Amino acid sequence: MEHDDPGEALAELRERRLGALELLQAAAGSGLAVYAVWALLLQPGFRRVPLRLQVPYIGANARQVEHVLSLLRGRPGKMVDLGSGDGRIVLAAHQCGLRPAVGYELNPWLVGLARLHAWRAGYARSVCYYREDLWKVSLKDCYNVSVFLAPSVLPLLEDKLRAELPSGARVVSGRFPLPTWQPVAVVGEGLDRVWAYDATPGPSSTTVPRTLVSQPG
Repeated sequence: MEHDDPGEALAELRERRLGALELLQAAAGSGLAVYAVWALLLQPGFRRVPLRLQVPYIGANARQVEHVLSLLRGRPGKMVDLGSGDGRIVLAAHQCGLRPAVGYELNPWLVGLARLHAWRAGYARSVCYYREDLWKVSLKDCYNVSVFLAPSVLPLLEDKLRAELPSGARVVSGRFPLPTWQPVAVVGEGLDRVWAYDATPGPSSTTVPRTLVSQPG
């Protein structure tokens, strides 16, 4: 089922997260484990960010990563993942030839986890993860951008992308589409759906006509 409506997608996401939460509570015997994960791993990076700009972390699954790479593979130029979490998209991008591949993540625990994954895969010196607020990252030299963000922050992200990305840059948005940009390709279904956009800096970014090319998930 396709989810261009953020409300429907959020409802499905809540259902998936509820199932995972129930399993965790059953295993732990209480909700304390859930609180500990939030307090120790997720909350530290949020303290420096205004509430309206906070981006909850939900890791991309294997199919979502595959869809992102299908829309970026073979493109030249720097690839960045904004809100890179545990770093799986950055690592996979490097492995398929997108270089340099860089992740920006505010939460220090997730940055450490991403670096651990890179080290275990033998790419500790090949990929870069920085502890950085995505709203403060300069995108002027970025030609490939991946984002998995909540729909509430995407309108603000559009403004940043329009102002900073070079002409010809590609943005891939997972789970939720950019509100006003016209996609050039779409891959996958439901919460695994990924949208690709070709940036044209300036006010015309939201009105440039594009041909939608749906690809099999």
